[in-house]
Amino acid sequence: MKCPFCNSNETKVVDSRAAQKNNAIRRRRECLDCGHRFTTYEYVVEYPLTIIKNDGRREEYDRQKLLHSLKIACNKRPIPADKLESIVIDIEKEIEELSGGEVSSNYIGELVIKYLKELDEIAYIRFASVYKKFKDLDEFRNQIDKLALKNPEV
Repeated sequence: MKCPFCNSNETKVVDSRAAQKNNAIRRRRECLDCGHRFTTYEYVVEYPLTIIKNDGRREEYDRQKLLHSLKIACNKRPIPADKLESIVIDIEKEIEELSGGEVSSNYIGELVIKYLKELDEIAYIRFASVYKKFKDLDEFRNQIDKLALKNPEV
């Protein structure tokens, strides 16, 4: 495993434990050259998953791309990184149960919308504005009004 600080390949595992509801292994590593410590996660890949993009292209599923999208939507929100990892795992489980190795990017986007709506309304609006391609302020208002109607203050 390459050290993210000095790019050395000389690292050792200091600690290993189950993570993400036993669906991953969290490893604490130490670089033997620079001494920095860092964390890695290992996940089981059941079979390769292909994403069908809106323009018909196909590309291999990339969990980091999904996690990055969630992080952008949740930027500066009080949401722990572990929660985002958990959402990615839940989305992956739903995809694996449904798909036969291929899934549309729209389906993944709708799953992200669903989980963000439950998690944080601001993150939901941020993601929805990009995913649903809001064209103007009225579309933002409509989404916010829909949220307000579902969650009226007491």
